Amino acid sequence: MNLDHISDDLSDLSDSEAAALCELLRARLIDTVSRTGGHLASSLGAVEIIVAIHRVFHTATDRLVFDVGHQCYAHKILTGRNAAMETLRTLGGIAGFPKPAESPCDAFIAGHASNSVSVAIGMARARTLQKKDYHVLALIGDGALSGGLSYEGLSDAGDSGEPLIVILNDNGMSITKSVGGVADHLARQRLKPQYLRFKKGYRKVMSILPLGGHIYNVTHKVKTAIKETLLPCSLFEDMGFTYLGPVDGHDVRGLTRLLSYAKDLKGPVLLHVRTVKGNGYAPAERNPDKFHGVGRFCVETGELVHPGGPGFSAVFGQAMCELAEEDPTVCAITAAMQGGTGLDQFAQRFPERFFDVGIAEGHAAAMAAGMAKQGMRPVFAVYSSFLQRAYDMLIHDIALQQLHVVLAVDRAGLVGEDGETHHGVFDAAFLDTIPGMTVFCPASFQELRSMLRYAVQQVSGPAAIRYPKGGEGRFREDTGAVKTSLIRTGGDITLIGYGAMVNQLLDCADRLAEQGIQSDIVKLNTITPIDLEPILVSLRKTKRLLCAEESAQAGCVGQRLAAAVLEHGVPVERMALVNLGQGFVTHGTVSQLRELCGLDGEHLYQKALEVCGYGEQ
Repeated sequence: MNLDHISDDLSDLSDSEAAALCELLRARLIDTVSRTGGHLASSLGAVEIIVAIHRVFHTATDRLVFDVGHQCYAHKILTGRNAAMETLRTLGGIAGFPKPAESPCDAFIAGHASNSVSVAIGMARARTLQKKDYHVLALIGDGALSGGLSYEGLSDAGDSGEPLIVILNDNGMSITKSVGGVADHLARQRLKPQYLRFKKGYRKVMSILPLGGHIYNVTHKVKTAIKETLLPCSLFEDMGFTYLGPVDGHDVRGLTRLLSYAKDLKGPVLLHVRTVKGNGYAPAERNPDKFHGVGRFCVETGELVHPGGPGFSAVFGQAMCELAEEDPTVCAITAAMQGGTGLDQFAQRFPERFFDVGIAEGHAAAMAAGMAKQGMRPVFAVYSSFLQRAYDMLIHDIALQQLHVVLAVDRAGLVGEDGETHHGVFDAAFLDTIPGMTVFCPASFQELRSMLRYAVQQVSGPAAIRYPKGGEGRFREDTGAVKTSLIRTGGDITLIGYGAMVNQLLDCADRLAEQGIQSDIVKLNTITPIDLEPILVSLRKTKRLLCAEESAQAGCVGQRLAAAVLEHGVPVERMALVNLGQGFVTHGTVSQLRELCGLDGEHLYQKALEVCGYGEQ
């Protein structure tokens, strides 16, 4: 069996061939991700689900909506992208998430959790309104069910009566509890082929008998009453779904049979599938968190090829432990990102003050507001791109009462290989719209420690500390509590930046110095509010400005500065605002993306030369 020539249509595959294909896919995933890095454990756990889907449905026309999309790698291979897997998550290569621009078999972009059912019911309703004939599936993990949006989608989809299949990939979280051996026995019985055939035939007969509808309703109510007492499915059936499961998610034959049955039910169906995250690769099974998103690793040992050094997330976690040791009111909140945000040690040392609320950023922000209102000092650690989901709570629940909630905004700026869905490039703009918000931008580990301490202990209203993924650059100093600092003095051009971008400005200034051009480098320690006076003093001297930032253009710091300079009547002869523009940034390493976007030291140097008038006749 050659993966390069495998078809999206696997309907002719025998059960034994399907099982063999699963093993072939699993080996390919392990080999590929060991060399490219990526989301391995989730994809390994979903191999049989993906193969079963492709045996029953045709994803070029049927719509398969992934939730998050961490588990989509086998799907990519089965839809003509096996050779391209060598370029997974690299600049110019295929993305680590579903992407319709890559293939018509990718129904929808997926990068954030809990939206798949909402998207799928939208597609199902569009199909009905347009009188078209295709199937719609949503593949959602149990972790995504901790997000409230998933229940909004399930409630509406179940009530709609639309033909729709939701596959719940349950790899560890307890949804509801079965009651003893009787429930297990009944669950097994109701998934047997003869039972499913009987149920289908019974419905058909009752539909044509004169009193069939009445008889069916009575027997259905009796069956439902018994089942709700013994089986773990009442929640979904109360919503209007036909519930199937739980079923072994690594039995490709059984999954194929159940999907074929669900396909014929002509209504909302929820198939509950139990899987093992990392299945088939022992290191990933033992440590699924480590292999959720992993760098290059040795297949034989599972050890990383290039272990990373300390990063901002780890420093944040250490600083939080120090603050919690000193102050019993300090609490840490995360939204299913304990390890990613560096809070493992905090959770171990202060379990009573650590709260992982699941994939529920809005709830986390509102809960933090409640804690702050009652005298605690909550710190909500969240990735920048996920904080977007809590914008309403930032305004309504936190800012309106000027509550002291601290946001630890991780992964601010470009994040690299995860691409468009995960770059933290909008928070600098939207946090500035929050009344009373203070936004700190550390550029070094020590600044993160001191700014976090200041935000927790000194700021009275809402505050955010935004810091990048990974480690620090050449700037290792701590400029203290001042809002704006001058870290290099010159008289020819003013270079302004914040956070990690300061490192690129230092490189730019070094190149300019080689040409005899001396730079003021103004480092913004806070970008909301901005302390304008040091900037205006510098610009009155240099009359030339270059502001560089890893931020979307709309509402960026540079635009705010340009407006302020104009408002204060400072005569700036030339100005350049270098940012990420109006679009979205693709995936690649951070250094590649900076170069692509003109935010590396060399491109900033060339832009600064233009501002200084070099190259003009």
